[in-house]
Amino acid sequence: MARDVNGSGIPLRPAYDRAEGAAHALGEPGSFPFARGIRPEMYRARLWTMRQYAGFATAAESNARYRYLLDHGTTGLSVAFDLPTQLGFDSDAPQARGEVGKVGVAIDTIADMETLLDGIPLDRVTVSMTINSPASLLLAMYLAVARRRGISFDALGGTVQNDVLKEYVARGTYIYPPEPSMRLVTDVMAYCSRDVPQWNTISVSGYHIREAGSTAVEEIAFTLANAKAYLRAAQRSGLEPDAIAPRISFFWNAHNDFFEEVAKFRAARYLWAHITRDEFGCKDPRSQMLRFHAQTGGSTLTAQEPDNNVVRVALQALAAVLGGAQSLHTNGKDEALALPTAEAAKVALRTQQIIAYESGVTDVADPLAGSYYVETLTSELIERAAAIVAEIDELGGSVAAIESGWMQARVADSAYRAQQAIESGKEIVVGVNKFADASGSSDIPLQRIDERVEREQVARLQAFRASRDDKAARRRLEEVRAAAATRENLMPHFIEAVDAGATLGEVCDVLRGVFGTYQAREVVA
Repeated sequence: MARDVNGSGIPLRPAYDRAEGAAHALGEPGSFPFARGIRPEMYRARLWTMRQYAGFATAAESNARYRYLLDHGTTGLSVAFDLPTQLGFDSDAPQARGEVGKVGVAIDTIADMETLLDGIPLDRVTVSMTINSPASLLLAMYLAVARRRGISFDALGGTVQNDVLKEYVARGTYIYPPEPSMRLVTDVMAYCSRDVPQWNTISVSGYHIREAGSTAVEEIAFTLANAKAYLRAAQRSGLEPDAIAPRISFFWNAHNDFFEEVAKFRAARYLWAHITRDEFGCKDPRSQMLRFHAQTGGSTLTAQEPDNNVVRVALQALAAVLGGAQSLHTNGKDEALALPTAEAAKVALRTQQIIAYESGVTDVADPLAGSYYVETLTSELIERAAAIVAEIDELGGSVAAIESGWMQARVADSAYRAQQAIESGKEIVVGVNKFADASGSSDIPLQRIDERVEREQVARLQAFRASRDDKAARRRLEEVRAAAATRENLMPHFIEAVDAGATLGEVCDVLRGVFGTYQAREVVA
């Protein structure tokens, strides 16, 4: 059943015999505005990083999964943390009960981080950490582990997500109010620009905004508006945009509408190149290049007939590759039901490898260039996303749009309309509202997190506290408290605190005492 309008509200014609919007000069691959890719030869010169997202239960069990993935050809690691860690609570906190190790790995202490990274060559494997409100602390643990191993910070490569604004919009794992949260973000930017030069200090994420229900246009616009807010905050703290922008990366969703997704990535690169050059005066081409990681769309996976998800993931991954991703995670077929099993994770990784080595799509840079449909969609997305970014600017920028509830309401409205389309049958989900199997979901093995995980993690944490030099840890926590009350960069204090044995929850509690906590306002769609 053909559509007349796509999910972003863009009218569709039966056929395209010319590309519209020629005013948007897309250039050549590797040249401004980088719409066709950030490198002249793209994957002919270097494939994307196959970075499988994983983390569950304990640090030891997650480490075993990382070794499994590396043995099967993954080229970068991506760490998923459990909810207590994301919210800055230790595993024995009352708020953590029942959630330890469930949706990611529990990291309370530097000992946990050492176990998580055991046997991983940090100077040769890039590591991405999907963590936001306490991102600076998890990075501090990572750096402290590297220092204990004698690895120079100059040799470390990876990414910390560190994108707190989208937490207020879409996910809810914020801790502090926006202003001190932005201070923590810029502290990481400033510290790494001097001391960890190969580290991506933020991965500005449209992924979760899309998962919450936004359209592709809104995903582009809200993400770029948030990125502008981070650059503005960095400027206010005395940092030059060209010193920061080269280490800003992005994280996009790879959703179902194949051609719109390809065009989305091209449009986002075009807009970011113009924003950095024209609004921030960036002259370094690395500042103007939008480098991104993509993950296939978790919200598109179905519990019904989960084998169908293998096909969905393959199409989404192909869209990300044809759109020019630098890094890619492919979801397991079982992730609508549980965290992926090792076998499901391997199939997901093999999906990337088959695209890379068997499909031929990596032989040419931007192979869809010249497609009338793709070029027209790219132009439409540029225009529509730019209009929303301008609207956010008029509201006072992303922080103001978030604090007023405007951005959240837009996402909620789009999510409602998308769900209505599925329930009415206007949008077809195979195996759910069309061609549904009466037997329902398949009987497949699932990853289960045993209740022993929480008991054992709490026992390890309490033994760690009992064996540490408590006076040294408390002294370092007081130094964090004093520095947080000033404008001093907190990263050096965080590194020393966690290295001295302060736990994640203890440091976050100190910051809660100084910064306060954030309560979301009600959003009416």
